[in-house]
Amino acid sequence: MTRSSLRLAIAFTLSLSSAAALAQNLRVFSGGTNQRPDLMRKLFDQYQAAHPGVKIEIETGGATSELQRQYLSTTLNAKDSAIDIYMIDIVNPAQYFSAGWLEPLDSYVGGAAALKPYLPVYSSANVVNGKVAAMPAFADSMFMYYRKDLLEKYGVKEPKTWDELAAGAKKIQSGEKAANPNLQGLSIQGAPIEGAVCTFLLPYWSQGKAFNDANGKLTLDKTAAVKGMDMWLKMVDDGVMKKNIAEVTTPVTVNEFKAGQAVFAINWGFAWDRFKDDADTQVKGKVGVIPLPAMAGGKSATCVGGWQWAVSAFSKNKAAAAQLVKFLSSPAASKFLAVEGSLLPTYASIYSDAEVIKQAPWFKDAASVVVSGEARPISTQYGQVSDIIRTTTSAILARTKSAKDGVDEIDSRVSRLMR
Repeated sequence: MTRSSLRLAIAFTLSLSSAAALAQNLRVFSGGTNQRPDLMRKLFDQYQAAHPGVKIEIETGGATSELQRQYLSTTLNAKDSAIDIYMIDIVNPAQYFSAGWLEPLDSYVGGAAALKPYLPVYSSANVVNGKVAAMPAFADSMFMYYRKDLLEKYGVKEPKTWDELAAGAKKIQSGEKAANPNLQGLSIQGAPIEGAVCTFLLPYWSQGKAFNDANGKLTLDKTAAVKGMDMWLKMVDDGVMKKNIAEVTTPVTVNEFKAGQAVFAINWGFAWDRFKDDADTQVKGKVGVIPLPAMAGGKSATCVGGWQWAVSAFSKNKAAAAQLVKFLSSPAASKFLAVEGSLLPTYASIYSDAEVIKQAPWFKDAASVVVSGEARPISTQYGQVSDIIRTTTSAILARTKSAKDGVDEIDSRVSRLMR
């Protein structure tokens, strides 16, 4: 299928959309730069062409999910009707829907059954109390990026466990010491940002442990959580990770790996194009993607992200907005975003689509990682849950709190929010 035929497929999908959207002005919040509002604008333009009575305005803002969450919480709490559709993080549907901020989409999309074609994690995240709160836009996940050239040079196998990763990283660092004395073994996010929630959960999940049950109640195994945080601290002490890891943000990890200053790096899907396409990248053609390692006896697990389309409960154009959301969450739109921008699909079948693989060959490796990913805690109080976990995780990595004291604090404070 050529790109022109892909556009024909989109046109066909548009033709199936309800004609109920008459002359309407719709305003859509499309996130920040990493959510590719430029590509969303192209989809909006195609929708407008097929629906001449609809005019779509786009609003952007917030460089991080935290800043976007602050903005959205303020706007929605004020019952502002100026924005009809919001792009929201995967952790937000439960919180926003329970607050009465989102329009139930059941009558527009056909109920919860409409989410069955999507990857399971997005189906569950977008159904709240049996109601469809939002529809998937595109997927995201944390990946283990690694230097294929360096592992091959030193005969290091792709690590299956965290211990294997640490041993392999130290071997490579030792061998590269003369040429690159500042080479890190692994870069993760230790600053008190959203990524630090995943930093806490990754080694915990990789022991086969669950943070909460199906009803959202906290099920934290404190011994396993302490073990996970102690593992990170040992990597710092062994020189695999740098001593100021508690200051590292998502962009810092991207820039360090891109500059050839890390053997392994954990980061979100958008980083791939940065490593491949940025003018100053030093690692083009040298990067691979593998599932995240596990603790010995555990299982590989990663932190799933991703973005959803939701209709504001305060919109004055709910029917027209819902019709646009149906299109934006369609297979054709998902494939368009994958081909044009390497944005991860929310449909499993698209990962093996020939045209998608041609444009983004790394999706072949990404599919198994995304499909087996774990969602961050689904809670109506997620903002507070996130704040507790990320700030405490950063404090542990900064050694202002012990792993035991930090985990005790997370258990005590989060358990009151996730009963």
